[in-house]
Amino acid sequence: MLSELKTQDFSPETDAAALRRSIEYHLRYSIGKDPAAATLTDWRLAVSRAIRDLVIAPWFETTQRVYSEGHKRVYYLSMEFLIGRLLEDAILNLGLDEMLRDIVSAFDVDYGAMLTDEPDAALGNGGLGRLAACFMDSMSTVGLAAYGYGIRYNHGLFRQSFEDGWQAEEAEDWLRQVHPWEFERPESSYPIGFGGTVSNEGARTSWTPAETVLAVGYDTPVPGWRGRWSNTLRLWSAKPEREFDLEPFNRGDYMAAAAPSVLAETISRVLYPDDTTAQGKELRLKQEYFFTAASLADILRRFLAHQGDIAKLPQAIAIQLNDTHPAIACPELLRLLVDHHGQDFETAFEIARGCLHYTNHTLMPEALERWPSDLMGRVLPRHMELIERIDAHHAKTTKRPETVKILDNGEVRMGDLAFIGARRVNGVSALHTELMKQTVFKDLHELHPERVVNQTNGVTPRRWLHNCNPALRQLLNDSIGESWVTDLDALRKLAPQADDPAFRARFAEAKDTNKRHLAAYLKRSLDVTVDPTAMFDIQIKRIHEYKRQLLNILQAAALWNAIRRNPEDAWAPRVKIFGGKAAPGYAMAKQVIKLINDIGKTINADPAMDGLLQIVYPPNYNVSMAELLIPAADLSEQISTAGMEASGTGNMKLSMNGALTVGTLDGANVEIGDAVGADNIFIFGLTAEEVSATRANGYDPASHIAADPRLSEVLDQIASGVFSPDDPNRYADLVANLRHHDWFMVAADFASYWDVQTKVDAAWHDRDAWLRSAVINTAQMGWFSSDRTIRGYARDIWNAEPAF
Repeated sequence: MLSELKTQDFSPETDAAALRRSIEYHLRYSIGKDPAAATLTDWRLAVSRAIRDLVIAPWFETTQRVYSEGHKRVYYLSMEFLIGRLLEDAILNLGLDEMLRDIVSAFDVDYGAMLTDEPDAALGNGGLGRLAACFMDSMSTVGLAAYGYGIRYNHGLFRQSFEDGWQAEEAEDWLRQVHPWEFERPESSYPIGFGGTVSNEGARTSWTPAETVLAVGYDTPVPGWRGRWSNTLRLWSAKPEREFDLEPFNRGDYMAAAAPSVLAETISRVLYPDDTTAQGKELRLKQEYFFTAASLADILRRFLAHQGDIAKLPQAIAIQLNDTHPAIACPELLRLLVDHHGQDFETAFEIARGCLHYTNHTLMPEALERWPSDLMGRVLPRHMELIERIDAHHAKTTKRPETVKILDNGEVRMGDLAFIGARRVNGVSALHTELMKQTVFKDLHELHPERVVNQTNGVTPRRWLHNCNPALRQLLNDSIGESWVTDLDALRKLAPQADDPAFRARFAEAKDTNKRHLAAYLKRSLDVTVDPTAMFDIQIKRIHEYKRQLLNILQAAALWNAIRRNPEDAWAPRVKIFGGKAAPGYAMAKQVIKLINDIGKTINADPAMDGLLQIVYPPNYNVSMAELLIPAADLSEQISTAGMEASGTGNMKLSMNGALTVGTLDGANVEIGDAVGADNIFIFGLTAEEVSATRANGYDPASHIAADPRLSEVLDQIASGVFSPDDPNRYADLVANLRHHDWFMVAADFASYWDVQTKVDAAWHDRDAWLRSAVINTAQMGWFSSDRTIRGYARDIWNAEPAF
């Protein structure tokens, strides 16, 4: 029966009947439910199985083609894959939306409710993980032979809620239900060791771990557009070598009997455990080694099964390290080549470096991971030896300055290890790449000037325009056809229509539809009523001081003061919407969340703000929420301290959906500004060069505060408890930091931010001009497709040829 279904060229009559039978089959025989007794979740699981069946044939065909045609394989290693919900994405990808809507409705099932019943896979925190998911989509769409490797977190990132405005963290339970998209691969399991001893027997070195867990693979097919090519996302779950210890159980020690399972599964239980404790640091290091070692073992097994000459490994594979989390790949690959395959160190290092490539995502030295040397030596003793040797080898083969070393001050510098062990190192925006050469990797770049290249990030237009914005999708298809879905540069054809009043009216109608949908969601989920005709001013990203949610909420408080003084002025009605989570151990970020909620509570309770200013902070921001917020946004807040945001991808998604950006000249904002033109973006604040110069010259935030009555008033209000009457001293440390330190230049940029927001108000009142700018933003986003980015990686880094 299932062979009746194909992924392309559906006949509305024949294939609709076959798809209906497939759903009924899975409901009865995969889920074990009669239609009369099936719940919404049962129907969703049955539909998911039926849709998954359609992906399996191209998945197998892709594998066969890769082997028969000898494609070079790309392996993408990432601690995060923020994949979001998969059912609707697959349905739209395969072009089955209308057909399936009719089929499901005939079963008397609410199609929209069925789609939103799917849990949002909590496998990432922010841009890093969502970028990895976009890249997987694009590698399949352009036809690269690729695997993604990561961790199958039982609970992933926490579920966020607010308790009296404070962030509270609860375990995410996305795997409580069956995950219908994955295939467990018990045959693809590898022992991963920790601790133990290293011994030398002649020229041979042997590592005997003290503890071992099993990495078991779970595969999810990742189909490209219309199912022409399908790659694999393999996520590793940690299992014990021995599930259960019967001896302590028989003597009544039930906790000890289960201990092997509990300790092993801890490794894949939670994304980014709090590493402010020694135990947390050790768990983080174990997680990173666990998935990296399993992935490399899997890569070598696949290579050796079809090719025998290990020296040819760099010609057959390319491994991309997404940030420093998998940087242990260099010593691990060396260990395998030297200890298991008999290569001498120098040869092994050249083979390893020929395979490995590293993407840097930060210019903050403190964000480049460093592990205590004693921790590394205790958890991974053989790797510590190899890191020492890599460091010595690099010192011997280069005239490096004293500042360049992997081992420094009792720490292992993973950024330096990743750089030294990689053939190519890339930044993720033009500005970031240049600053990387000048700052965090200045000395290494001077030693290896050929190594650093740029690959500006991109996002998949399938999920972030076609799928999440059906109203705008229909307008684009009606206006320029459907080629833009795989060739985003085709959006340029829209530019002349920015001057067409009729087109602008339809564009505005699409935006208004999305805003009404978001308003309905906020009412339904939070019992918050917002005005869809107001400007939706949105900042959605993880909470971090450099991303400056603090600057945004301080401006909101100053705006509150200004409106109360002059309510008759021409204020643009605004709904300021925040979304994002703070790391559990990041005290300052969590205090910023509380301040946003405190100031929001005060503003929202003021009757004078009705129809003028409102603050909304829905908890537990994730991919599914982003798919509601992004199409509805009028204004995109990209206000990081210049020189600190590597790229940003939310900025691209928001502009792609017709939001205007207010931002600093940071990350990809620079390239977005170049693409859309200075008249269609709101730029403010110090440049990266000015930030550096201001710090070098002795930055005094108090002088900026004293010179700005608006900022001074707001800080006095915060310090005196206006927004926290139950605890007037709640924000004493936050205010003191702003007045005396302010590393992230909030005070320095506040006046400029206020001024540019005044320009935003004026622009909002000129409706035709605003809409024209919104159309131009969408029309000029072709460069920011992840398809373009992936083709750049394939050409400049991986030496791999896409099939399409």
